[in-house]
Amino acid sequence: MGPNVDKLFLELDGRPVVAHTWRVFERCKPIDQIVIVVRNGMQKAFEDLARQHQFKKRFQLVAGGEERQDSVWNGLEKLPPEAEIVAIQDAARPCTPQSLITATIEAAREIGAAVAAQSVTDTIKESRDGRLVDRTLDRSRLWAVQTPQTFRVAVIRLALEEARKRGLKLTDDTAACELIAQPVRLVLSQLPNPKVTRREDLPYVEAVLRDMA
Repeated sequence: MGPNVDKLFLELDGRPVVAHTWRVFERCKPIDQIVIVVRNGMQKAFEDLARQHQFKKRFQLVAGGEERQDSVWNGLEKLPPEAEIVAIQDAARPCTPQSLITATIEAAREIGAAVAAQSVTDTIKESRDGRLVDRTLDRSRLWAVQTPQTFRVAVIRLALEEARKRGLKLTDDTAACELIAQPVRLVLSQLPNPKVTRREDLPYVEAVLRDMA
């Protein structure tokens, strides 16, 4: 998005991006509590957001860490002791269907870990230098993962602890499960579940939000 732009507070269909994401989890019946990992200094902005949009479900704010996995860990530390399942969501993914959240919860309860995903339909090329094609990958075996990424709490704690021990930096929570040989169920994401990454994403994401209303 460029410097000095907080994409989570860009307005889409009359609400900030993060308010749409929050509302999805606010309305999702299996979700009992919401933990929001925020940048230090942004706590008041999120508290104001909760009041403005009248979110009623219990929530907590926690400061993020240096890396994504550190932020996830900080969020896990705020879970109540009785929590069995945690769904980890990108705040910039505001269109996630409630049915998809529920499906990942059910799969994680059964197998320990689950992730929303779509099969890859484009032909995928591998390039080591970003200029020339080295090889074509078999797309029948490739999946693009999204969020939520949902786990038994004990499973994701163990997986992230292993990543920390090895000094690894992971951009995907399910990657930590691979370190402990934890199976991860792919949950087919059949409806649009886009993420706001670039400015050109905004019109499409807004159109999806309007279709969901």
